[in-house]
Amino acid sequence: MNQLAATTIGSSPQPTTSRRGPTGWTWGRLFLSGLALWVVTVLVTFATKNSNLVPTIILLGSFLVPVTFVMYAFSRADAIMTAQRIFTAFVIGGVLGVLGASLLEAEFLRTTSTFAYLWVGLIEEAVKLAALWLIAWRLPSYTMRNGIVLGVSVGLGFAAFESAGYAFNALFTSSGLSLFDVVETEVLRGILTPLGHGVWTGILGGTLFAAAARYGKLRPTPALFGWYLVVALLHALWDSSRRLAVWLTLLITSTPLQWLTIESGRSPTVTAAQVHTFTILTWAFMAMDAVLGLLLLSRRWQHAAKIDQPQPTIVPRWGWGG
Repeated sequence: MNQLAATTIGSSPQPTTSRRGPTGWTWGRLFLSGLALWVVTVLVTFATKNSNLVPTIILLGSFLVPVTFVMYAFSRADAIMTAQRIFTAFVIGGVLGVLGASLLEAEFLRTTSTFAYLWVGLIEEAVKLAALWLIAWRLPSYTMRNGIVLGVSVGLGFAAFESAGYAFNALFTSSGLSLFDVVETEVLRGILTPLGHGVWTGILGGTLFAAAARYGKLRPTPALFGWYLVVALLHALWDSSRRLAVWLTLLITSTPLQWLTIESGRSPTVTAAQVHTFTILTWAFMAMDAVLGLLLLSRRWQHAAKIDQPQPTIVPRWGWGG
């Protein structure tokens, strides 16, 4: 009787990364197909004024980029990172992160201040790390690269649900429903999504799994705490980029009259040149933050390639059984 047998090979060196599942440009085709559907939906909605299509625009626009990047990350992981685990990390990790952040921020952030951005970074990175920890609790083995992939999945899930909320809020304006504001929000967040939550939680995931690979289980370490502070600061810098740009713009270009207006508690009248300077500075701060985060993630990925142990590979072969 013919049956499929399997031989486990653990002695010969095998690459840590197994490109199974989505390979090549599968993730690229997914993005292009989804983008085309989103654009067509937007055009049809503008043409027909059919508000029933607005949820489709919000969902497609919010999840397209995160899902595409998760699929790309999935192709870089080991065989232990199944599609089910990645999907669980993306959906459950993302939802738990959003809910946890909402509860904690409502409890602890009573006022708006410069330090509030730091608290937001500390809270949101903590809840994403907690969600990742919960999802990875019973994994049979750990490697740093798998931690990065699973962390990216949790972070992008968080970003997708958060983007859907921002797009929904953008729909409502003082002059009524605004589909243009929804589209504008989704385009902007679609561009920025890969540079934020996914990067930060990916760094934490790699650190968490690197320690777990050494000790055999998930555990807090000084390195994890240190990287947690780093990504929380990156998060805070990202969120505070507009406020920093405002103050730097005023510091560079303000007039004495504008400062007097500010000191009296009123908003000063700004010039077109100041608006231009503010925009440039805002994007400069965000670009600096994004580049720094990507560089750190890239270095962590390269470090993972050096320390991860080769995983046993299951090689199927045909054999005879009784």
